[in-house]
Amino acid sequence: MKIALIQSDLYWEDIPANRKNFESKINQIDSQVNLIVLPEMFSTGFTMNPSAVAETMQGETILWMKEMAKKKNSALTGSLVITENGNYYNRMFFVFPSGEIQHYDKRHLFSLAGEDKFYTAGTEKVIVNYLDWKICLQVCYDLRFPVFVRNVENYDLLLYVANWPKVRTNAWDALLKARAIENLSYVVGVNRVGLDHHNYEHTGHSQVIDFLGNYILEPQETEDVFVVDLDKNEMLETRKKLDFLSDKDVFEIKI
Repeated sequence: MKIALIQSDLYWEDIPANRKNFESKINQIDSQVNLIVLPEMFSTGFTMNPSAVAETMQGETILWMKEMAKKKNSALTGSLVITENGNYYNRMFFVFPSGEIQHYDKRHLFSLAGEDKFYTAGTEKVIVNYLDWKICLQVCYDLRFPVFVRNVENYDLLLYVANWPKVRTNAWDALLKARAIENLSYVVGVNRVGLDHHNYEHTGHSQVIDFLGNYILEPQETEDVFVVDLDKNEMLETRKKLDFLSDKDVFEIKI
């Protein structure tokens, strides 16, 4: 699977400006890719002001994602602020080239920033089936909670989108690598760069790690588009040789 990671600064709570920025970057992808990954809350930045920016499931940014996916003949993913049934969600979308949509609501809300006071937590783990790949969708703070994402479904790719600040970059790097090793899965992490509205600095460190913890794309700090190619067969062969997943613990998650 060929994946494009878009690491970018974000315009604070300016949805049209962010769409324009990402459309320009998407249009710069000159090779055919299967999946394009945008950061967490890519249209607004990581805001605790959802009432000012929330969109619906029929909103302009969803329509834009469908348009981009169709135009590039590629799936497109990233998270948005969504309002539904009187609640706000940090919702990660996976838009297929056909226009079909699946979504995952962020399970672990970042209480340190008060995210749990403004948003409703998701309850379902979501595995997307795309081009014979099983892809697990996760958002930012979810990275710190390995039990929820334990690979009991034999997924192939663990995908994190984030607004992870520079001050905790070491944790970002270490935990992404740990998730890859313990789940024998490819891991893609896409983060933003730049200063946000609260002057928190983000240095990106978007990266791709293989199922043994080796870098396919080392952590990047520039605003750019990075393209990688992942080999599922190589991963499956490694799982046959190193069948660690068969020894995993059996457990039940209570929401």
